[in-house]
Amino acid sequence: MSKPSADKTQVYFKRFINGVKKRNPGEREFHQAVSEVAETIFPYIADKPIYHKMQILERMAEPDRVVMFRVPWTDEEGNIRNQRGYRVQFNNSIGPYKGGLRFHPSVNLSVLKFLGFEQTFKNSLTGLPMGGAKGGSDFNPKGKSDIEVMRFCQSFMTELHRHIGEDTDIPAGDIGVGAREIGYLFGQYKRIENRFVGVLTGKGMEFGGSKIRTEATGYGAVYFMQNMLEYKGDDMRGKTVAVSGSGNVATYAVEKVNHLGGKVVTLSDSSGFIHDPDGINTEKLDFVLDLKNVRRGRISEYVDKFKGSSFHEGRPWGVACDIAVPCATQNEINREDAEVLVKNGCMGVSEGANMPTDLEGIHVFQSAGILYAPSKAANAGGVAVSGLEMSQNSARISWAEVELEKLLKDIMLKIHDSCVEYGKKGDHVDYLAGANIAGFIKVADAMLAYGHT
Repeated sequence: MSKPSADKTQVYFKRFINGVKKRNPGEREFHQAVSEVAETIFPYIADKPIYHKMQILERMAEPDRVVMFRVPWTDEEGNIRNQRGYRVQFNNSIGPYKGGLRFHPSVNLSVLKFLGFEQTFKNSLTGLPMGGAKGGSDFNPKGKSDIEVMRFCQSFMTELHRHIGEDTDIPAGDIGVGAREIGYLFGQYKRIENRFVGVLTGKGMEFGGSKIRTEATGYGAVYFMQNMLEYKGDDMRGKTVAVSGSGNVATYAVEKVNHLGGKVVTLSDSSGFIHDPDGINTEKLDFVLDLKNVRRGRISEYVDKFKGSSFHEGRPWGVACDIAVPCATQNEINREDAEVLVKNGCMGVSEGANMPTDLEGIHVFQSAGILYAPSKAANAGGVAVSGLEMSQNSARISWAEVELEKLLKDIMLKIHDSCVEYGKKGDHVDYLAGANIAGFIKVADAMLAYGHT
């Protein structure tokens, strides 16, 4: 079969995207995620009629099911409060559903569908048997007491428990869902089900958690950048790095950059960013960890402690850097930010957050030919170690930290190599196309094996 022309492929693509928008009106984040994948998948499947005949991409863009439910809880003053809970089970073609729970006021169906869709490809790239899902609530843990968070988590799990299980759907943490929340959620599941199984990941070490799970996403994003640099005969040593965010992903990305000889000069939160030209070394990073995890302070307090640093409103992408590692949230890099990064000499971007660059920003990076690692590849380290936690729970064992970090490095290298296999174009590697195609193939071929189910 001859390959359809680029114009005809573009017609197919536009018809597909218009169909997605018509079926999912107003879901801007979901439209963006599907468009970013479809732009690279449609040229790949243009001469593969079986994928068209079996409507594989159309089926991938439709969740298996969406569960939405009421979550009532009682605050410290005895007032009844009410939130909305969700679980989007997107695709379980290659394994049980796997994906985080997010508690944040911005949570809605569009955000969770985009995250679940991305998770399907990300989990496929790890090589582990995990499908894609995402869930959460518009509940905001910030400013709530431990008792209030516990009450909410217990109410949330009272409904969610009937939809999950160690061989069905295994949620994890995400924004707003850390060790405290996972503990409350798991305790309620155990109480209701009377079973001690690995139904959640990101658990405490006392009850089945895995070493380096907290560090894994940040470490993985830096390992992926190191892999891209090494493929070009370079490495992280001496590179100036801009990192956004100041949570687990960002702080452990800083730690790993330091280990590899780079220098991180920025961190941020919702109030703005700090710029430290001298670099955020171990002492300074320890201060940030205490500031954000213990004292729950603002990143602006950094400049009161360390001379030579400065605080600025906005995002850190105007700071000159060799490498950018966005670790805050979706769409934190737009076209203008991307153009400034490229103009200032940025040679590589590794996405630690989920979809932190919008479509126009991605096009800027692609046109400039810089190293661009999309989140579904670069931040897969977290879910990879979650998958390893599932294996440890199933076998009732616990692996040593050194062994887990080696497994993480190996998985990130395999993801990099898969991206090269499907994204290499002459001397250049299109890591976006490589990640999308490599993630697509495994899920798509499993779906073909099942027939039209």
